[in-house]
Amino acid sequence: MGETVIERLGATWDRTDRIFGLLRPEAILARPIALRHPFIFYVGHLPAFAWIHLGMGVLGRPSFDPGFDELVSRGIDPDVDDPTRCHDHPAVPEQWPDLATVLAYRDRVRAAVADSVEAAARQGRMLEMVIEHELMHQETLLYMVQRLTFEAKLRPSWLPAYRLGPGRPGGTVEIPAGRAALGAAVEDLPFGWDNEFPPATVEVPAFRMDATPVTNGQFLEFVAGGGYETTRLWDDDDGAWRRREALAHPVVWEREDGRWWYRTLFDRLPLDDVRDWPVYVSLAEARAYARWRGARLPAEAEFHRAAFGEPGGGTRAFPWGSAPAGEAPGNFDFRRWAPAPVGSHPEAASAWGVHDLIGDGWEWTETPFAGFPGFEANIPGYAGYSADFFDGKHYVLKGASWATAAPLVRPSFRNWFQAHYPYVFAKFRCVALP
Repeated sequence: MGETVIERLGATWDRTDRIFGLLRPEAILARPIALRHPFIFYVGHLPAFAWIHLGMGVLGRPSFDPGFDELVSRGIDPDVDDPTRCHDHPAVPEQWPDLATVLAYRDRVRAAVADSVEAAARQGRMLEMVIEHELMHQETLLYMVQRLTFEAKLRPSWLPAYRLGPGRPGGTVEIPAGRAALGAAVEDLPFGWDNEFPPATVEVPAFRMDATPVTNGQFLEFVAGGGYETTRLWDDDDGAWRRREALAHPVVWEREDGRWWYRTLFDRLPLDDVRDWPVYVSLAEARAYARWRGARLPAEAEFHRAAFGEPGGGTRAFPWGSAPAGEAPGNFDFRRWAPAPVGSHPEAASAWGVHDLIGDGWEWTETPFAGFPGFEANIPGYAGYSADFFDGKHYVLKGASWATAAPLVRPSFRNWFQAHYPYVFAKFRCVALP
């Protein structure tokens, strides 16, 4: 028997609390990524989103604190290249409310949401939206946690051991021409975000794709070969951003006394130990590496063709077949709390033999984030959820990372970030014509 909605809400809240529990008390006001609010904002934002959209928007209940709702109603997504330009958001206060006040608000909202589940049952999609919104922010919180100093965090006793050692040897796979089925029909999903609809079929020419994602070891060759300093490998905008940020390697790498290190959530590991983990980089860095290889990044439709297509023209529900995400192999849904060597789950490969399309890290595509033909902003009270980011600066990511919850692992789900945002748990692979 599946979980009830109230059980799913409780499990979601428990994981959120576990993530905030990774912080030492003084770190709640930390802002490890300047393009994000401090942690305390998210303590309030998650319950505020739930009550604004469910309690007030669906059930017509009053606000508990209109001023507080406004303060934490929406996060920021500034232009990475010009942080003074950003989407509409509430003004940042000179001083955030104290944690006790925010927690009291959170607990009051959670109790009210739990009491409202039965009344809101007829609006099941809104309940699903509240849960998925929190699941997505759990991943945001974790890549923020990764940027904190180790002294600001509490290492949990339950942290799984790292999976080290060699990964699957590289190589490329030929994907024949065929159709890619993007998006979904509204009636086919219990819930989906507006950018997932309507379905779209795309004809995809034949191409060759890396069988496994690019690893830290492979990317180190690019770094050692002067890839960051080779101007011709970088678009003008990408190169300007790289120079402005003085970027010379992935943000989770460190160089000390001639030796490379890799930062996980709680440890600093020799890069040699994780050389076969997938490398996490921005889209700009991925594009430069692909040019260095004489290749390019996949389009969203190519990812779909590689992940869900089958010989003979069929379509799989998932790369591994039909098993639901919660029962399928792969490094997602918080199973490891870190990447694993590429190709560690051969039973999850696609019909063509492409590995790790789901799990270990989101995958960058070269497709700008936009609506499918016939797109409609259909989320009540949140018309700008997707449409605000149809600006040519955000790009589609597909797949899932180790910190992506199982309900988000569906073929139609689309993530998106700016090309110059290097903090996401995002990997990549290269493609070329056959």
